[in-house]
Amino acid sequence: MSSKSESRQHNPKAAFVVIANRLAVERITDDDGEPAWRTSPGGLVTALEPIMKSKEGAWVGWHGAPDETLEPFHHDGIDMVPVPLSAEEVEEFYEGMSNATLWPLYHDSVAFPEFHREWWDAYVAVNRRFADAAAEVAEEGGVVWVQDYQLQLVPQMLREQRPDLKIGFFLHIPFPPQELFQQLPWRREVLQGLAGADLVGFQVPGGAANFLRLVKDRLGYETRRGEFVRPDGTKGRAGAYPISIDSQGFQDLANDPATIARAQEIRDDLDAEIVFLGVDRLDYTKGLRQRIRAFGELFTSGELDPEKAVFLQIATPSRERVEEYKRLRDDIELLVGRINGDMGRIGRSPINYLHSGYPRQEMAALYRAADVMVVTPLRDGMNLVAKEYVACRGSGDGALVLSEFAGAARELKQAWLVNPYDINGMKQAIVDAGSAPAADKRRRMRALRKQVFTHDIDHWAETFLKDLGLEA
Repeated sequence: MSSKSESRQHNPKAAFVVIANRLAVERITDDDGEPAWRTSPGGLVTALEPIMKSKEGAWVGWHGAPDETLEPFHHDGIDMVPVPLSAEEVEEFYEGMSNATLWPLYHDSVAFPEFHREWWDAYVAVNRRFADAAAEVAEEGGVVWVQDYQLQLVPQMLREQRPDLKIGFFLHIPFPPQELFQQLPWRREVLQGLAGADLVGFQVPGGAANFLRLVKDRLGYETRRGEFVRPDGTKGRAGAYPISIDSQGFQDLANDPATIARAQEIRDDLDAEIVFLGVDRLDYTKGLRQRIRAFGELFTSGELDPEKAVFLQIATPSRERVEEYKRLRDDIELLVGRINGDMGRIGRSPINYLHSGYPRQEMAALYRAADVMVVTPLRDGMNLVAKEYVACRGSGDGALVLSEFAGAARELKQAWLVNPYDINGMKQAIVDAGSAPAADKRRRMRALRKQVFTHDIDHWAETFLKDLGLEA
């Protein structure tokens, strides 16, 4: 292991425990060709790292390799507690129940969810394993924060074992309305699992309201003013805690001379007067088909001149073993090829499509290079790309086109808000954002940046943990 990682032969006790599907580290090969660990670059890890170090915290999660069991180890001030998963469990718990049942159901059934009993059995078994690991590592009266839809049963499982703990849960994706949630054959078990938490956090108030309504109607719990009362008389709370980004970190990265130079290179390579940008995971919830169709029609009609404007779409590979995602990739590539075949010429394509992931500094350069950011998911819990773009626009220019169905739309109200199912409306917003007067863009961006910098990732974590009862 790396110099910052050391194996632990015993489970240390921690006052603060985070439980997530993945550990806060990823395995790499160091300069000597030896296996090592490095801290994951995600915003959640960045936000919680200082708190975990000060509290000597522990992070419970899968380390990413199936059919491998690892001992707990210490990395850079945090105890890592790996939870093993078999290859079959990765298929049934993760790819199956989590991403082919819960993910589409919670995203308004944009794709049809599948319901398989063996997937549910794997989901229960894996959730139990995560709960057991956390129960073992948490100290008496400690605080445990469970993350996301893969682990919705953990709060109640943990409460049954360790009623002394303060348990929080945060759902990073949308929580559906009653009419959709009721399709889930195991709806009662999931609600009971979530209701095991002392504080259940959602991205928007609507998610909390949906949960409280279901807890009342399906479980028969008394609810009032954001609280629910369990059968044993204990209480829990539900509320909105919109997640954010490391705003200052993105601004600093965008202002780095190397990033500025790279942004200019991107502009030079694209050779366009106006650059439109989309950045998404390749996922059917992101509205890529509708967005690309809108741009295709704008280029065809001449409302966007393909000699002067370009649309750059970054589609980060995602869940490539899942059939629905394979079909989506084929559809998108066929659509892009058809538009470029009709409208392009040698040396120039109106749509540049890249199926690849990029490091954070390259993303900051892309955000700097783009005149208009187009973020049009059909459904999204929050969407941090929209906030990252705003954080990188330190010069106060740029424009954001944003779906009404992203959680971020509740905060970023000065964006050009669109219904992504309304292709004509989306086309108009794209044209309006691209042609808006500079003063209008600056006014909107100033308000957007105030929101993003006031409510950053640290504010999110501190607010949730304070309400859960973790003392600073």
